[in-house]
Amino acid sequence: MGDYSVKISTEGSVWLRSFHPGPAAATRIICFPHAGGSATYYFGLSAALSRAARVLAVQYPGRQDRRAEPAVEDVAELAGQIAGVLSDGPLADVDGPVAFFGHSMGAVVAFEVARRLEHEAGLKVDLLFASARRAPSRHRPSFVHLRGDAELAAEIARLGGTDGRLLADDEVFRMILPAVRSDYKAVETYRWAPGPKLSCAIAAFVGDADLSTTVDEARAWAGHTAGDFDLRVFPGGHFYLDEHRTDVVAAITSRLAALR
Repeated sequence: MGDYSVKISTEGSVWLRSFHPGPAAATRIICFPHAGGSATYYFGLSAALSRAARVLAVQYPGRQDRRAEPAVEDVAELAGQIAGVLSDGPLADVDGPVAFFGHSMGAVVAFEVARRLEHEAGLKVDLLFASARRAPSRHRPSFVHLRGDAELAAEIARLGGTDGRLLADDEVFRMILPAVRSDYKAVETYRWAPGPKLSCAIAAFVGDADLSTTVDEARAWAGHTAGDFDLRVFPGGHFYLDEHRTDVVAAITSRLAALR
């Protein structure tokens, strides 16, 4: 999980975390966690990218220091709240490029935030990284949020990305369960509403053994942008980026450099 004893900045908002200072006037990359995930999932990525970008991670309600707040069970509502925070703060006076990185559920949330910023607030995101998630237009029926606690835990374990010790510790699992279930409900009840395409480029990342997203489903992100699109397939499953962080960081850094 990494060492989180360093001072963590909230960037003036309970929604955002900054783990490492980035270079002056650098590209900003805002990271959106997966279902059940928190901002600290991106601690390692932030450290690896800190020389190339200013990394901010979104902290959804209902987890860690926001555990007392109710989790948001609707992607549109969650995206609307985040878009409001970003348009009023971190993106209101940014001169340099802005990128979003969303993993799994985070890819859908990032996409919907980008839509709202561009089409409602007039703020353009330059690049969207959509990781380990099928395109919004490629719906798959799923009802994990309706399963019992043990079945939900089994699904989380199947996908990986969560320390098995957390799932085995009943007390800890009970603490994270409400947010996990709410996130699954949000993403499983999400339905894409057709509308104008994003003007920003989209880079889709996917693991070649990801059971939740096929390469073809990831490729379908091309239909959601009027800009450039490319697809990168990594070895591994749903959390391929944990095993291949060096390659993922290289791919992100290369794309960010092209924005300057």
